[in-house]
Amino acid sequence: MFTDISVDKLTEEAQIPKGQMWSVHKFGGTCVGTSQRIKNVGEIIVNDDTERKLIVVSAMSKVTDMMYDLICKVQSRNDSYLSALDAVFEKHQLTAHDLLDGDELAGFLSRLHHDINNLKAMLRAIYIAGHATESFTDFVVGHGELWSAQMLAAVVRKNGIDCKWMDTREVLIVNPTNPNQVDPDFSESEKRLEKWFSQSPSNTIIATGFIASTPDSIPTTLKRDGSDFSAAIMGALLRAYQVTIWTDVDGVYSADPRKVSEAVILRTLSYQEAWEMSYFGANVLHPRTIIPVMRYDIPIVIRNIFNLSVPGIMICRPPVDENEDEQIIDSPVKGFATIDNLALVNVEGTGMAGVPGTANAIFGAVKDVGANVIMISQHSVCFAVPEKEVKAVAEALESRFREALNAGRLSQVAIVPNCSILAAVGQKMASTPGVSATLFNALAKANINIRAIAHGCSEYNITVVLKREDCIGALRAVHSRCYLSRTTIAMGIIGPGLIGATLLDQLRDQAAVLKEDFNIDLRVMGITGSRTMVLSDTGIDLSTWRELLKEKGEVADVEKFTQLVHGNHFIPNTVLVDCTADSNVASCYHDWLRRGIHYLKLRSLQWKSYTHYFYEATVGAGLPIISTLRGPLEAGDHILRIEGIFSGTLSYLFNSFVGARSFSEVVAEAKEAGYTEPDPRDDLSGADVARK
Repeated sequence: MFTDISVDKLTEEAQIPKGQMWSVHKFGGTCVGTSQRIKNVGEIIVNDDTERKLIVVSAMSKVTDMMYDLICKVQSRNDSYLSALDAVFEKHQLTAHDLLDGDELAGFLSRLHHDINNLKAMLRAIYIAGHATESFTDFVVGHGELWSAQMLAAVVRKNGIDCKWMDTREVLIVNPTNPNQVDPDFSESEKRLEKWFSQSPSNTIIATGFIASTPDSIPTTLKRDGSDFSAAIMGALLRAYQVTIWTDVDGVYSADPRKVSEAVILRTLSYQEAWEMSYFGANVLHPRTIIPVMRYDIPIVIRNIFNLSVPGIMICRPPVDENEDEQIIDSPVKGFATIDNLALVNVEGTGMAGVPGTANAIFGAVKDVGANVIMISQHSVCFAVPEKEVKAVAEALESRFREALNAGRLSQVAIVPNCSILAAVGQKMASTPGVSATLFNALAKANINIRAIAHGCSEYNITVVLKREDCIGALRAVHSRCYLSRTTIAMGIIGPGLIGATLLDQLRDQAAVLKEDFNIDLRVMGITGSRTMVLSDTGIDLSTWRELLKEKGEVADVEKFTQLVHGNHFIPNTVLVDCTADSNVASCYHDWLRRGIHYLKLRSLQWKSYTHYFYEATVGAGLPIISTLRGPLEAGDHILRIEGIFSGTLSYLFNSFVGARSFSEVVAEAKEAGYTEPDPRDDLSGADVARK
């Protein structure tokens, strides 16, 4: 099926040069998904001025899935497998005609026809038997990489660069450790690489990703994310100066940009940070990809093939002076990742304390049903598993501990469904006091309840389990709190009358200053009057709020208004500003505080719900009267008496009404100047003073 290279005797000429002269690139299936994209990859290779380069390439986009589908159809004796194989052939034939000509085209098509005919004969045998072995399946699906590597090598040669292609089944030797994992044999692989290079020396090598061989020369694959793993292994074997993973995104974000709109692209990650973020679901690299390059301190760079202007992210060992990193935002937490669709399993009981073997029995039962424990907490025993596996886990535990449960030594095996994990990852967390407090404070202020907590022994991550519906809000809250983005506040304005309109215009004029000078991004999500309101999922354009309210306003609904402003899952911090003197609005304060909305029996509720109720504008028209009085009180002083005129309107009237004009004219003038309440009778009757 492929050439087995003997490595019993290596000559001195077989020594392959290693070190900084080598660069390794990996191009995934999306990067080589069409003939034009393969041409683009060829240009990147030609323009790489490294002395020596090895390029790892995946199968064309969707081809591996098509090959797996072939196997499924053959095993089920579905005759359509032949047309599916023809579709694979057609895809590569058309691509080759677009890319190649002359002898290169003829040579590739000859090999393609030969491979397809062999596959037809083998698949026919499987069709009759009705079963395919794992090694046969691996052999079949690996053809996609063989074909893409040969085409890319021909394209590079067409561009005037001498180039050889490598079937990595002849070089990479791995030992299967379980159905979904293999461990590379670096010693044997190094010998085979030396031998291969002695027979096919070249400064530019196109190598197949994903595929390898066992020590018995049986074809196998590197399983999930195998091409990335191939590149990392080859980088380690060559002691390359860098491994570049080409993909279709600009890099690694501080959080999932689909959930956190203000997530930023990180410039660097340490190996450990990338490892932790990968484990907790971030789209970085598979954790095992990092292991080979860590051994030789080889950086991994992730770049976007569709946006070459972006430098991408470098994963490497951090410098001794971490200030050299020049990360845009200096935070001990580099990023956040989440895992959804989990369930929390609690095994509780006083009979567990000090009983040897309990934990072993618990996790032995979990292992027996093939479940994956994602997170472990303390107390009795608390751990998280994928939700699809929790039923089997619960049944196994109840069976294993039936006697202890019946005797009362264990109180219960409790399941908490619909959970998510939120993980904060950062290497500097270990040396920065207060990171945990910062994260938990952010969650408390966002009114998020934590179900379980785990802190990695490396101190590179803090992990919490939350309700699934709280996950996005929690992610945005901690992301904002750690200054990976501006502190963003969702604001709702109630009462766009004289006072409310003035406030909205001030917010419009000061928006840029608040962002640049104070790192605060205020977004007015809703404006409501007594009859109409206008809402926005992302923020109202305050330069046209009057027109929007007039032309696109909908019937005012306080509940809908509150839900949009507070429950948008877009911004974790919420502020409502009541610019009215309406008692109906005031009756909603209790509910708003209970929800965790900061609102400009309330004092005790405020403390319980980690919210704030500000009333400086009500009492002193924005002057710091309350805050000034609070200082002496906190120092132990006592207020004996407060004197003053507590109505700006009455003060204006007393100073302006001298008998020359009618009283009604002076009141109208005060209203025009903005001193009065929307209804001046509230001032004249004393209602406004009473509120203060």
